[in-house]
Amino acid sequence: MEAHYPAHWEADVVLADGGTAHVRPIKPADADRLRSFYSRLSDESIYFRFFGPRPRLSDREVERFTNVDYVNRVALIATIGTEMVAVIRYDRTGPGEAEVAFLVEDAHQGRGVASVLLEHLAATARENGIEHFVADVLPANMRMTGLLRQAGYTAQSQFEDGVVRMTLDLTPTETSTEVTLAREHRAESRSIARLLTPGSVAVIGASREPGGVGQTVLRNLLAADFTGPVYPVHREVRAVAGVRAYPSVRAIDGDVDLAVVAVPASGVLDVVKECAEKGVHGLVVVSSGFGETGPEGRARQDELARIARSYGLRVVGPNCLGIANTDPGVKLNATLAATLPCRGKVGFFSQSGALGTALLQRVAQRGMGISSFVSAGNRADVSGNDLLQYWEEDDSTEVILLYLESLGNPRKFTRLARRISRSKPVVVVKSGGTPAGHSAEELGLPDSAISSLFEQAGLIRVDDLIQLFDVGQLLAYQPLPAGPRVALVTNSDALGLLAADSCLAAGLEPCPPVNLGPAAGASEFGTALAGELASPDVDAAVVIYMPPIPGDTDEVAAELLRVSKDVAKPVLATFQGHLGMHPSLRVETSAPGCEVTPSRGSIPSYAAPEEAVRALAQVVRYARWRAHPAVPPPELDGIDTDRAKHLVRTALSTAAPTPDIPRPSTPDGPMGSSAGAASVEGESPSGVFAQPGPPVEVDATELLSCYGLTVWPAEVVRTPDEAVEAAERLGWPVVLKVADPGASRRAGTVRLGLTGPEMVRHAFAGFAGGEEMELAVQRMAPQPAVPTVVGAVEDPAFGPVVSFGLGEVTARLLLDQGFRLAPLTREDAAALVRSVRAAPLLFGQYGYPPVAVEALEDLLVRVGRLAGDLPEVARLDLDQVLVGESNVIILGARATLRTPAGPRLDGGPRRLS
Repeated sequence: MEAHYPAHWEADVVLADGGTAHVRPIKPADADRLRSFYSRLSDESIYFRFFGPRPRLSDREVERFTNVDYVNRVALIATIGTEMVAVIRYDRTGPGEAEVAFLVEDAHQGRGVASVLLEHLAATARENGIEHFVADVLPANMRMTGLLRQAGYTAQSQFEDGVVRMTLDLTPTETSTEVTLAREHRAESRSIARLLTPGSVAVIGASREPGGVGQTVLRNLLAADFTGPVYPVHREVRAVAGVRAYPSVRAIDGDVDLAVVAVPASGVLDVVKECAEKGVHGLVVVSSGFGETGPEGRARQDELARIARSYGLRVVGPNCLGIANTDPGVKLNATLAATLPCRGKVGFFSQSGALGTALLQRVAQRGMGISSFVSAGNRADVSGNDLLQYWEEDDSTEVILLYLESLGNPRKFTRLARRISRSKPVVVVKSGGTPAGHSAEELGLPDSAISSLFEQAGLIRVDDLIQLFDVGQLLAYQPLPAGPRVALVTNSDALGLLAADSCLAAGLEPCPPVNLGPAAGASEFGTALAGELASPDVDAAVVIYMPPIPGDTDEVAAELLRVSKDVAKPVLATFQGHLGMHPSLRVETSAPGCEVTPSRGSIPSYAAPEEAVRALAQVVRYARWRAHPAVPPPELDGIDTDRAKHLVRTALSTAAPTPDIPRPSTPDGPMGSSAGAASVEGESPSGVFAQPGPPVEVDATELLSCYGLTVWPAEVVRTPDEAVEAAERLGWPVVLKVADPGASRRAGTVRLGLTGPEMVRHAFAGFAGGEEMELAVQRMAPQPAVPTVVGAVEDPAFGPVVSFGLGEVTARLLLDQGFRLAPLTREDAAALVRSVRAAPLLFGQYGYPPVAVEALEDLLVRVGRLAGDLPEVARLDLDQVLVGESNVIILGARATLRTPAGPRLDGGPRRLS
């Protein structure tokens, strides 16, 4: 009987040169594929692997190599198309140790295949309890020794009998994690660079019919003066738009780097295979008829991505607008949009194909420039995560704008955004309530949580497209503000007051408006603005120029530019109601194909003062986040992770399941699970798709004690006498409450301040009403204190998330909660506490005494550490947590475990999201 392996052992991966491959365990059906692979190896590669010549593999060897048990013997292969190009394997040699070896086809050496296979094999080994790899290497095999040393694991080597024996400790280290992420970053960045900087483009489906999709893309490519050759492909005509046409991609004389596919959906898969045979690097599929049409189209879309990835191609689309790059050395407009903005510093990603044309027109109308543009459409393959990796490396991109309808891997998205936002601002437009492509119920988090998590990652999340461009143009052309203090220079008293009110509403600190009067000209505006910018009490300035009668517009603009030049404070304007980069307020630079290209120092203009203030407020918040350096989660005392993991394993293996708690189903990514894709054409995977286990209760008190947290003692009782006895043991005064963990959410479920047996008996009778019921007795906590609620969930999309809110009924009703991704830094915890609207109650306002906020923040950090360490903790509720004047007291806690369907994939070896 054939053995099976977990589904997450399969993955599509990006190689070092930007191409793709599929990684999966070997199977008995791979025997012929292994023979074919071996026949293409050089004598040197065989010698290095087997320490001697071996011209062919015997049938017995082939059977042994392809039949493994996926526990003590595991082999992973990399395939491109239907061919196997590399294999890596381990054989267990003792407790916690295995011997490792690999082979890469000579034609694919140097592409990073071995390094990604080693990452995946190490992960499978750890799952099977293997802690060390041992490899015997010939001294001349520098490629293998270099790979093992550069993997980032702790490595030791010794020379004996002409062989170097290397031992790798597979425990992940900070170095190994950094190596993995750096390789992922370089590979994904290069894969997008190959799409956006092609040397040649083929347009497949370019017909002679005016207005056709293919011909539109072709004409836009030619009109943009693309710097390389353009090849129309049509099976019947000999020329399109005056350019020689070819009957197929294979018939093209030269190389083809990028193919734009505009054929009917039913013919796209055949075109993909032709492009793979031709050696095309990437595809832009503008054709519709895929996932947007229903299940049949979705299946066709999944097959498109599977085939393309298996042959090493990246795909933009389907059902997309296309891609563009304004680099003068490329001049690529492979889109359906005839209007393309000028060269600029903004990278723009739009998931919507339908909105893409309108979005580009709006950018152009504002006078903003872009560096590159990608419309991902249905996002079968290339996603916003890929573009973030590329734009981080791209020196011509300083600001990133994203219009998102879905995210295939939100956890990876926030990880990338947190890193990239430190150097380049990322602005995301809110769409459809949840930007993760699933309903809020599926995600398990309210929409407010998504905003909180994005804020933690340094993302600027806006509500609509107007705000997207409002914020983008400010970031692209002006410096970041050092603080919230705003100078207002105006020639209208009414507009100045409106701007001041808008500042207060947005959390900014307006200075008294400087009203110059309706007749003010260039001299007055220049003097006033210079004075405000020179003040140490000003961080930014908003200039309002709305003359009642035509004035000396150009002179005023020139004076504003002169005064603000080389001042490290942002200046923005409402300049005659103009929206975008007013021609007179631009600092111009020359760029091929553009009459005017704004550059740094240009002053953005807004239609109304409140719109300018709203954009500035977003940038102020981002600048405040960026000003605080990134720090790792703190070292904590009193942590016993090993004991916590033992508790979890024991509970999952021995405890009876508890009644199911409604939980969201695990959402698929854009293609479902890439691990489940068939490895080669016509085959089905052998992977077993694990499902999350049923919920299981664990002793939350003991689990929390592993993280230095103590739950206030309580005893469950069933009779008045038991209640009195428990009170005597715990100490007076006591509290009597309903034992149900969810009772704290209901009124009338607790009796406070019971100081003697009679009061306890009376309270018990009031609860029970003559019926038998379970109540809990607990010693009365010190007063005064502010009740709060702390929680953690293992969200199917974002991973471990910590929540916080006040325990008051009103706060609960209003869903006044904050959220942060785990683990938490102390800065994260502080921001989480202050993120709820009722936070002032913790700081001595509205008659409440100031409480121990630092102790509360420490508790949040510890809960975040627990959630980050233990993916099996599906839900943790600390309800309530009393925050007193000197400490915090956990009154109740409940922890629910669930066996995960698989590991947190974003924390494991590289894979395409």
